[in-house]
Amino acid sequence: MSQKIDISIISSGANLADARLHRLTRALLRAGLVVEIFAPGKLRDAPTTTNSEQRLVIRTPWFSSNWKKTNLLARYYRSRLFVLRSRGSAIYAISPEAIAPTFVQTRLLRKKFAVDLFEDYLQLLKDRKWASKYFGLIGFIAKSDTKSALWFAKRADLLTVADVQVPPLNAVHRLVVRNLPDVSMLTQSGERSAKPRAIYIGDLRKSRGLHSMLQLAELSPDWEFDFVGGVAPADQEYVNQWLEAQGFSHSSGEPPRNSRIRFHGKLAPTESWKVAAGAWVGLSLLESTPAFIQAVPSKLYEYMSVGLATISSPLPRCVDLIESSNSGVIADSPEAAALWLKRWRDNPAEIDHIRSQAIAWASENLDSEREYAIFAAEMVKLTR
Repeated sequence: MSQKIDISIISSGANLADARLHRLTRALLRAGLVVEIFAPGKLRDAPTTTNSEQRLVIRTPWFSSNWKKTNLLARYYRSRLFVLRSRGSAIYAISPEAIAPTFVQTRLLRKKFAVDLFEDYLQLLKDRKWASKYFGLIGFIAKSDTKSALWFAKRADLLTVADVQVPPLNAVHRLVVRNLPDVSMLTQSGERSAKPRAIYIGDLRKSRGLHSMLQLAELSPDWEFDFVGGVAPADQEYVNQWLEAQGFSHSSGEPPRNSRIRFHGKLAPTESWKVAAGAWVGLSLLESTPAFIQAVPSKLYEYMSVGLATISSPLPRCVDLIESSNSGVIADSPEAAALWLKRWRDNPAEIDHIRSQAIAWASENLDSEREYAIFAAEMVKLTR
């Protein structure tokens, strides 16, 4: 007899290494649910928790190379096929293009319909260069599809959103599940490394501060930098040119591993956070785009939780968080950030004080266990 599946997670966009996918899945597994995941990516990057492997099923591909592609057509193709293959009592769509087919499938089969929205996707489209291609036709299609997805999401049996401002605000059953840290996935910074080191973990693109961070690295020759995450295709040429200007022109297109500037690529969350060991600073230099102006990057919570001082761009909610927690500083330019790095290099006692305040504030104010338990309890109700 085949295993009964409680929750089918449909992720046609975010791959198996996605941090939010890991956090949500681990919460469901801790609640005792049997979960299957449909997502692109490498099996080694899939979520796991201790003694939960028998309750987690990763559905491997049995079709063409569309499994690996990231373009919009490939995502549409995967979303439809994933939904058709799902066997859960409830289907949980966590990619926008999967929401409409999931709605149809669950209504036809009388299953429960759940949706997760990572971000304000309509605002996010304004940040994407590809949305303007072919006289804006691709962007128009994506925008229309997103509006349709939000219409269906409002009618879900459970809608989870990653922050308070993420639409739709008038859903039937809407639950805010913030991207609070799952500390079991993180590595504590611990004792500072002998040489000052700053890290960034997340998508690497201009709007998320990639260009600013590279300028900061250039202005701070006494610091080491670790960048963990995939570089957006639109920014790869900029990175290649910057690396070549820095003398890294060998065939791999990346600096050698013994360089003070290291690109690690996209890793599973537990592997990503291993670079935090010994680090001094976490960077969050997001631009003030429509998608980010109201946001709190999850990395701010994570930096505090592992005991890193944060340098953040002046997004309003980031300013409020850092000022209330005394966990870092605000810098409105790479030059301003470089001055802070120089100051902390020369005064390590100051950064040690900030690091200790960060971890203390996180311990007292970020009740991750409770928030994920509430989420899991609501998902359990869908399966009963």
